[in-house]
Amino acid sequence: MPKDAEKMEKIVALCKRRGFIFQSSEIYGGINGFWDYGPLGVELKRNIKEAWWQDMVRNPPTGPDGREVQMVGVDCSIIMNPKVWVASGHATGFADPMVDCKTEGCKGRFRADQIAESQCPLKPSKCPGEHDKCQLTEARQFNLMFESHAGAIKDDANKVWLRPETAQGIFANFKNVCDSTRVKIPFGIAQVGKAFRNEINPRNYTFRSREFEQMEIEFFCHDRDAMKWWEWWRDVRINWYKSLGLAGENLKPRNQDDKELAHYSKACTDIEYYFPFADEPQELEGVAHRGCFDLTQHQQHSGKDMTYFDDETKERFLPTVIEPSAGADRSTLAFICEAYTVDPSRPSPELMKFHPRLAPIKAAVFPLVNKDGLPEIAEPLFREIRKRWPAQYDAKQSIGKRYARMDEAGTPYCFTVDGQTKQDGTVTVRDRDTGAQERMDKSRVVDFLNDKLS
Repeated sequence: MPKDAEKMEKIVALCKRRGFIFQSSEIYGGINGFWDYGPLGVELKRNIKEAWWQDMVRNPPTGPDGREVQMVGVDCSIIMNPKVWVASGHATGFADPMVDCKTEGCKGRFRADQIAESQCPLKPSKCPGEHDKCQLTEARQFNLMFESHAGAIKDDANKVWLRPETAQGIFANFKNVCDSTRVKIPFGIAQVGKAFRNEINPRNYTFRSREFEQMEIEFFCHDRDAMKWWEWWRDVRINWYKSLGLAGENLKPRNQDDKELAHYSKACTDIEYYFPFADEPQELEGVAHRGCFDLTQHQQHSGKDMTYFDDETKERFLPTVIEPSAGADRSTLAFICEAYTVDPSRPSPELMKFHPRLAPIKAAVFPLVNKDGLPEIAEPLFREIRKRWPAQYDAKQSIGKRYARMDEAGTPYCFTVDGQTKQDGTVTVRDRDTGAQERMDKSRVVDFLNDKLS
């Protein structure tokens, strides 16, 4: 599917205009690879994370054996003992090949394996190395870890790293979770949290950033059942995206081939999405069969026993891990791109068709005019809705402009209080997607929303 740069520009403009996403520290010129979520964006991203937690942790689907799946959560620190990253291999092996351009006026830094996708700052714009003036260095490895120091003295003894993934906190706490809860294998540990990677070339809006958030599960099982659980988690995660609106041809699950798989992995499915900025689908999530690599590494480096003892079978073993690892920011961007719709038949053609569970604002309440006793009816209705869901009250501008603002925000339903409301107690409800309107008694509004948003 060819990329659509014009569509992506319109999406970015709408996100800035309506307060979904801002460039971090924009008043100072911004900083590459970092983004801020505005009032609508923070609600959208929160809804995605809460939907994930509800559907994967609090109330997961029934497992392949017909039993209830056991899931618990953790929230681990961003900075951990540096030995964690030695054990995981990140301290020495987490690197990308990098080349620099020595040309005056460029001084760019690019990933050596992505030269064809990169753009040289020199005009006219070309790929690095295509200009006659380009002087590219030999490729060298560039560690992606963000280094810091914990303590009063900045020396090697106090060196730490910001975590590049959330997974290792789960592995390091595996025994703590087993000892402090009643979970039994198979079970999963989930975490939502920030991670940091010093990307050489952050790009494509929020897709590849230096600070990002993950929604990650490490599911522990016996090796003999691992492939069954991998297939189950793969299907669960694909169906989750579909259930929330990524059900069209843009969603493309793809199994990694043998050359792509990590040395410890037996299988991995990348759940990919066609973003407007790329010709090829890009990864939203990986569902990987990680074997027992991580627990083995931490057992060897820490000297602690990481095995699990099964009380029923009297067997002691290192569990195999299935890892569904999703990007919260990438998912948010995918849902934004999927929701973005242009309808030329409308006075204001741009709207965001978010799934109701994800919509930042669930409902809006408008008095048709800001007088004649209509605000006195509309405001109590708004407060009643706001007790349950994010809602907005708007009494300014024409009703058409107010509808258009809510369409751009992705609000599924708007309720208008007018002169007839004073006569019979009914209000007009307008559907975002169809523009259709119907009247209902104002006493039914909360029940109506409960049915539509559940």
